[in-house]
Amino acid sequence: MNHVHRLLKSLNCDGPWGLALLATCASLLLLDLTGEHGRILLRYDRAALAGGEAWRLLTAHVVHLDLRHALLNGCGLVLMWALFARDYTGWQWLLVVLGAVVAIDAGLWLLDSTVQWYVGSSGALHGIMAAGALAHLRRREPDGWILTGFLAAKLTWEHWVGPLPVAGGVVVVDAHLYGVIGAAAVAAFLKPAA
Repeated sequence: MNHVHRLLKSLNCDGPWGLALLATCASLLLLDLTGEHGRILLRYDRAALAGGEAWRLLTAHVVHLDLRHALLNGCGLVLMWALFARDYTGWQWLLVVLGAVVAIDAGLWLLDSTVQWYVGSSGALHGIMAAGALAHLRRREPDGWILTGFLAAKLTWEHWVGPLPVAGGVVVVDAHLYGVIGAAAVAAFLKPAA
């Protein structure tokens, strides 16, 4: 049993951290049960936002194309959680995620007027990776450079070539860049945990 606890702690899944991860993953998957009607009601939709449906600026980031998309983003969340959960406090992470979400929404609205709708958590997940890598760089951890290099290479690939082949479906790669910019801007003002 002690081995299990050590494993959970090493993955940042012990105690309240594990419950928070479980609740977040469950919400991503449960929203898929709303089906197409729920997706249409909750997604970032340019025309609906122009009509005053502001809730979409938040809900678009937790609703997905389908169950596969939700599972991919859920796996991404688990990976980001295992790598970075303890790098900031819960409140700091909330600010990081909100920074990513605001930047994605603003970027799509102001810079990508051809994007009529958007769903998914991948932009915010890219932002989380940027904030986590920044925390590791500040603590002079060698993996900070590896993570930053990987993120920069992925964003460069997406800009010049397009989404990675494993992504599938419709991918708005600019949301990844906007998420990184927003989250990194917030994280630049936060003191990471020791």
